[in-house]
Amino acid sequence: MKPIAITGGTGFVGGHVLRIAGERGIPVRALARGPQAPMPGVEWVAGALDDHDALARLCDGAGAVIHIAGVINAPDRSGFAAGNIAGTEAMVVAANGAGIRRFIHVSSLAAREPRLSDYGWSKAESEKVMEDSALDWTIVRPPAVYGPGDHEMLELFRMAAKGFVTLPPAGRLSLIEASDLARLLLDLVDAPAAIGQRYEPDDGRAAGWDHREFALALGDAVGRPVKTFAVPAPVLRLAAAADGLFRGKGAKLTPDRVRYFCHPDWVVGADARPPAAIWRPQVETHAGLKATADSYRTAGWL
Repeated sequence: MKPIAITGGTGFVGGHVLRIAGERGIPVRALARGPQAPMPGVEWVAGALDDHDALARLCDGAGAVIHIAGVINAPDRSGFAAGNIAGTEAMVVAANGAGIRRFIHVSSLAAREPRLSDYGWSKAESEKVMEDSALDWTIVRPPAVYGPGDHEMLELFRMAAKGFVTLPPAGRLSLIEASDLARLLLDLVDAPAAIGQRYEPDDGRAAGWDHREFALALGDAVGRPVKTFAVPAPVLRLAAAADGLFRGKGAKLTPDRVRYFCHPDWVVGADARPPAAIWRPQVETHAGLKATADSYRTAGWL
């Protein structure tokens, strides 16, 4: 069995992909910037997306690529372009050089609204890179991803544990648990019907989650009732300006993210879900959120 070449294997979603690949006995070759602890079935390749020799080693002899690595937060458009567009271009070159045809590209639901944020723009442009390639590609646009090991939603769980959750203005979102997303990415490798398709996976909740419903579910997950507070967009913009002032390029709440958060519809398209013959979600969201909260407590994060 040829290994799967994976970028982003040291990250949150990538870690779940490596775990499930190991459970399935699928050999993996994974890109990593620094030394990594040995993992059964995983061959680590030292390098990054701007290291063409490393990408050639990553892809040499592999049967498929799962490209997960990308930039979710950057101080400006050029940072997103370098990580999400140029990185994808480099992986396409490496795959072609190694004679690989199958390429699974992890984009984002944000690509649906490329004018809304630099992040969404960069993900939409990365999709164009795939569409212009001669590879047998499938594009996956995950919505909000949660699960053990995630740092992005950790603050929401911490707020819920204190009895309150601050929210963006009214809107809805879809969710997917990281293990479910990982299973999809691996299932797609040997799914010929998925070639040339763009999928938006989620937890199966038809209309997604109202922001307040999601906050209350977080309260259930941590075991306490919560009060919710919707923060107006102008206040979030002021908070982003303050974060930028105090933390500079290390700011977490950027104007880019505020525009993303304030968009009212991050629900996956009903016709864009992967066909049930290829994949279906297995993790019920209330149970998944509770398992995530429990994992945070075990790790000492919550």
